[in-house]
Amino acid sequence: MELGLRDRVALVTGASSGLGLAIARELAAEGARVAMAARRGELLRAAADEIAAAGGRAHPIVGNVAAPGEAERLVRETEAALGPVDILVANAGGPPSTTFDSTSEEQYRAAIELNLLASINLARAAVPGMRARGWGRVIFLTSMAAKQPVQGLLLSNTARAGLLGFAKTLATEVARDGVLVNTVLPGHFDTDRATELAGMRAAREGRSVDELMRERTAGIPVGRGGDPREMAAAVTFLASERASFITGTALQVDGGQIAGLL
Repeated sequence: MELGLRDRVALVTGASSGLGLAIARELAAEGARVAMAARRGELLRAAADEIAAAGGRAHPIVGNVAAPGEAERLVRETEAALGPVDILVANAGGPPSTTFDSTSEEQYRAAIELNLLASINLARAAVPGMRARGWGRVIFLTSMAAKQPVQGLLLSNTARAGLLGFAKTLATEVARDGVLVNTVLPGHFDTDRATELAGMRAAREGRSVDELMRERTAGIPVGRGGDPREMAAAVTFLASERASFITGTALQVDGGQIAGLL
C-alpha cells in the first residue's frame, strides 16, 4: 500500500527509545524525513545513525519537550534542517507510578507539564504552518489510561485524559484546513517503560516484577504485550494520505484490553 509519505517532514518526540523510536523508524522507512527529539543525546544520535544506515533520513534534536520554549525550538530546528513540519507525533515518557496517598502537588504539576501541556505547546508551534499550507497530521500518543484508568497510575490517568479533550476540540477546529488530528492510546507494550512501571509497583506492593508482568499479560485478550512495531504501523497509517477521512478519533492499540464501548 502506497502511503504517500515520501519526503513529508515528520517531527517525533520521545524518539530515542521505545514507541517513539519505533515510530521514527517506520516513518523513515516509508520515505519521510524525520526529526527525532529526545532528552538523551547519546542514545538519540545513535538511533538516528541507525535509521540513516538503513537508508532513511533522520535528524536528531536534543531537547526536553516539557521545558519552556522547547516546543517552538524543536519546530524551528526541524524546519531549518528538513523543511516545514507536515506530521507531528507528540510522544512523551509517562510519570511515575503513584497512588493518591503518595502523590505530591509537585508531581501533579510535573505530570501535567509533560503529558498535557507539552503536547499542547507542540501543536501550537506546528499547526499554524500546517493550516497555512493546507495539509497536516497531528498524532498525540497518550495511554489506555486516558479511557480506562490503570491502578497505580494516578498521574497518568489524570494528565492524559485531558489531552483527549484538547485533541478532539482541535480536530474540529482545523479539519477544514486539511489538518487531521488523532490520538492513539497504547495499551501494554514490551518496552523499558513497562518494565520500569512494573518495578515501581512491585516495590510498593512487596511483589515480584515477574508476577506483575504475568498478571498484565493475563488481562490482555490477545494474550501478550504489544510489539512497538505494531504501534508504529498504526501511527504511520494515521500520518498517511490513506487516512484522509480520519480525524478526531481516539484509537486504542491495546490488544483488546479496554473494556468499554466508547
